[in-house]
Amino acid sequence: MQAAFLTEVGHLEVRETSDPRPPGPREVLVRVATVGVCGSDLHYYRTGRIGAQAVEFPWIPGHECAGTVVEAGAQAERLRPGQRVAIDPLLPCGRCDQCRAGRKHTCRSQKFLGSPGQAPGALTEYLVLPEECCFPIPGAMTLVEAAVVEPFSIALYAQRMAGLGAGSKIAVLGAGPIGLCVLLACRAAAHVTGYVTDLLDERLAVARACGADWTGNPRGVNIVAALTRTEPQGMDFVFECAGEQETLDQALELLKPGGTLLILGIPEADRVSFNIDLLRRKELEIRNVRRQNQCVAPAIDLAARGAVNLRTLVTHHFTLSQTAAAFETVANYRDGAVKAIIHISEDS
Repeated sequence: MQAAFLTEVGHLEVRETSDPRPPGPREVLVRVATVGVCGSDLHYYRTGRIGAQAVEFPWIPGHECAGTVVEAGAQAERLRPGQRVAIDPLLPCGRCDQCRAGRKHTCRSQKFLGSPGQAPGALTEYLVLPEECCFPIPGAMTLVEAAVVEPFSIALYAQRMAGLGAGSKIAVLGAGPIGLCVLLACRAAAHVTGYVTDLLDERLAVARACGADWTGNPRGVNIVAALTRTEPQGMDFVFECAGEQETLDQALELLKPGGTLLILGIPEADRVSFNIDLLRRKELEIRNVRRQNQCVAPAIDLAARGAVNLRTLVTHHFTLSQTAAAFETVANYRDGAVKAIIHISEDS
């Protein structure tokens, strides 16, 4: 079978690789149909690492994926060949204290698709996966939407973690796919006023299509000054989705006393800093968001019911042979790219 390998920083090649092994008793063999290019994939592409996780080349990246079950293990209970599935890329151990406490997303022995030293990624024709990681999708949902379920489920977890209610004032700093998914999740949950910022006007246009009440580009607007004039009491919640020191600083300025900062962005730097004076005087809460924590099924339900439109985020389509072009397009913000989907099989 074929797969896309990251062979060095900034270089991807499609190569032949070994065919998949047969699925185990509680596993399924999935023919991969669609893979989304994620910001964390780009970290590996641009720098070869995220924190202590460094790529040993060659490596198959990718984790936002969907496909069709072609074979099910003898003890698989929910899935059968022919079913189309969205995939949770987290492979938990199921035994550690975190898994037993309902925190599989912080499993001490977890493997994650496309993470160095854990599990090869989804940019391949077939994957063998635990049945519990695969979620059937309804007939009306496309496999493109099913791939976008993965980032949306992270945003849904962040929205649930925030606990926002009707009338909440939120700011989303960074209108990439995760930031836009956060906006969609929050607006589906409650009547909120949403403010969105980004350095790219094309992404702000998508944010407005997703229901943003206000958008601003820091290149032309002093974000803190503008939003403080509009909401002098401050924001209830700020979702930092850019992974930049500048947006972390803005978040503390924008939050009201007792407000909550939720960090979804992944900084390329190993360390970031916070103004402890603002944190202390405002008694701000900082919460880090780690993956999707059992939100894949409810994310599918929201999209299937039409509560959110995940198609709005998809701007570009590529084939497996065009994987290098897909990563170059997204990494360099070309042609208004928001979410690029790589089509692996004809199923998509």
